[in-house]
Amino acid sequence: MSLKLVFFGTPDFAVPTLRALLNRAEMEVTAVVTQPDRRRGRGARLIPSPVKQAAVEAQIPVWQPPRLRKCSQTLTQLAEIQADAFVVVAYGQLLPPAVLTLPRLGCVNVHGSLLPHYRGAAPIQWSLCRGDRETGITTMLMDEGMDTGAMLLKAPLAVPFLANAEEVAETLAQIGADLLIKTLIELKEGILSPEPQDEGQATYAPLLKKEDFALSWSRSALDLHHQIRGFYPHCFSQWQGQTLKILSAVPLEPDYYSLLPPDLSAALEAVTLPQTVAEPGTLVAGLKSLGPVIQTGAGLLLLREVQLPGKRPQSGWDWVNGRRLQVGERLFS
Repeated sequence: MSLKLVFFGTPDFAVPTLRALLNRAEMEVTAVVTQPDRRRGRGARLIPSPVKQAAVEAQIPVWQPPRLRKCSQTLTQLAEIQADAFVVVAYGQLLPPAVLTLPRLGCVNVHGSLLPHYRGAAPIQWSLCRGDRETGITTMLMDEGMDTGAMLLKAPLAVPFLANAEEVAETLAQIGADLLIKTLIELKEGILSPEPQDEGQATYAPLLKKEDFALSWSRSALDLHHQIRGFYPHCFSQWQGQTLKILSAVPLEPDYYSLLPPDLSAALEAVTLPQTVAEPGTLVAGLKSLGPVIQTGAGLLLLREVQLPGKRPQSGWDWVNGRRLQVGERLFS
C-alpha cells in the first residue's frame, strides 16, 4: 500500500524532495501547499514558487494560503485527505497544532543542518559564515517549536573551503531528497526511534538581513571569506560611490592553500605578497590573472569575483585591469 502524502515547500531547495516523492510508486503526493505567488522583477509580475511550478508540471493540486493557521478552507482540505504523513521542506510558515496532529505518521521535516545546530530559517548560510567544515541534513518529526522536534535520520556533508551557500544548498537538497525517502520507508516499517534534541547544544540561524551582507574590512581575511561565501551572492562594499558586490574571495594565508584547487594553490604559491600593512580596505596589490589584494584587519584577501551595479559578474583581475585600479585605493563598507 502506498503512503498518502501532502507536501509543504516553497523554494528551489525543496524541489528535489518533491520530485523524488513523485518518482516513487509507493509514495502518493495528493496535494502541495506552498507560499502565495510573489511580485518580482521590473514589471512586478506575479511569479509562482519553484515548488508550485514543479507541482503544476506534475498536475498535482496546489494550495497557497497566505496564512495557513487562518485559512479554514485549507485546514478542512488537509483533514479530509487523511494523509499518512505531511512532508515539509522550507515551506516558510510554522504548521499550527491543528495541522501537526492530522497525519497518521506525523509531519516530517527536512532541515538543512545537523540538528540541534542551526535551527531556523537560514541554516546553510550561517553555517558557512561561521566557517563550519561540516554540515548536513536532518529529518525530524515536527512539533510546535522552530525546528525543535525529535530527530529521525541524519546525513553529514563535508564543506569545501571555497563552496558558497548556493552550491552547498544544491548538494544538500539532493541529499535531503534521498534521506526523506529513507525516513518515510523506515517510519512506515516502524523501525525508526525518534531522538529528542539536546537543548543545551542548540544554536540558531535567523532570517538574513541586509546589514548581514555589509563587509567590514576591519575583520580578518578568513572571516570575510566565510561571510562572502556564506551570504553569496549578496555581500557588498562601497567603491567610488558605487555598491560593489564581492562574490568570491580567498584569504592569502599559506596555511589554507592546501584547501584550494591545485591550479589556484600553485598560482598563489608563486606570487610574492606585499609585506607592508595598510589601513583595512586598502588595495595593496593587483595579482595578474588573479585579482586585487585587499588589506583586512588581519591578513590579506584576494577578490576573485566582483559585480558592479547593472553589470554582470566579472573576475577580480578584469575589474582591476579594466578600471585601472591603483595601489592605495580604498574600499569602504
